[in-house]
Amino acid sequence: MEQAGFEILTLSEGKNPVYAIKFAENEHPIIGFSKTFDDAFNPQSEFAAIMTCSQADAGCPFIPGAEKRIPVKYDDPKAFDNTAQQAEKYKERSNQIATEMLFVFSKIS
Repeated sequence: MEQAGFEILTLSEGKNPVYAIKFAENEHPIIGFSKTFDDAFNPQSEFAAIMTCSQADAGCPFIPGAEKRIPVKYDDPKAFDNTAQQAEKYKERSNQIATEMLFVFSKIS
């Protein structure tokens, strides 16, 4: 994300680190950490659930409170960890996600 221009600040470390992610100089950061769809930190209504892997899409056919459920599946670049192609594949996937999310958000009214 830093390579794409985001400013990332680690708020806490450990098993599940928490990050502040800034996308614009004069905007508040987004808090980011790994969580399940039913985590208390998530909104309870008026949100879109974007499912990004086949297990999540199949395992979560209903997301309580979601106004829209959008399955967009990606091949995990972790398959290339510790190979000569690692950096290339992560950047490729990042660009794919950014392009597709821009399209998805441009269609949401």
